[in-house]
Amino acid sequence: MFPLRVVVWNVHGFRAGVHPVTEAIAQLAPDLVLLNEARFRWRVHRAARNLGMRSHLGLVRGGAVPNAILVRPPWRFVESWVAPLSPTAGLKRRGVVAARIGRAGQRVMVVCTHLGVSDGERVRHAGEVTDMLAGAPAPLLLGGDFNEGPDGPASSWIAGRYWDAFARAGSGSGETFPARRPRARIDYLFVTEDVTLGTVRVGDAPQMVDASDHRPLIADVEVGS
Repeated sequence: MFPLRVVVWNVHGFRAGVHPVTEAIAQLAPDLVLLNEARFRWRVHRAARNLGMRSHLGLVRGGAVPNAILVRPPWRFVESWVAPLSPTAGLKRRGVVAARIGRAGQRVMVVCTHLGVSDGERVRHAGEVTDMLAGAPAPLLLGGDFNEGPDGPASSWIAGRYWDAFARAGSGSGETFPARRPRARIDYLFVTEDVTLGTVRVGDAPQMVDASDHRPLIADVEVGS
């Protein structure tokens, strides 16, 4: 079995600065980071460099999908890609940033997305994401900011197909937003059934609360046999 510490975090466009975000992440010593609202390429690359990690950012023709995946050696990117979700007039472009990471013969599918603020769009995009991942090889990790609670239709749709890591193994309330006084569990990690879940929690260190308007979700998992 290979252990993986996974951090899922909406970093609010690094508005607090790259250094405060990477300082907060460094405390957690993750193997894999899924970022939402990552925005600018140089900020993601600097964050990855500060953390000693490699990065894959969502850049597509016609604009960016501001999600990113960071991975720490000995894990590496085997392949990576970006898939836009269907556009909604007047709303920002959404999409999926995905990668297959590997080490010592083990492969893991990793998917990062950020669903929107429109109820109808979230439901449509949740269906597009699961259609996109149908038949994808396991183990699979799907994370991001879904902009709705666990009872919302988009979250429930995903939870009907993958395990909600916090619902199965979480400690505490799981609320991640807003960072200073969290009232909503809107950031998730979903996994296939062959992923072994350890501790799943929300980061509450002062540096994490100050670095973004969301708190990070932290999950210790194991993959492989």
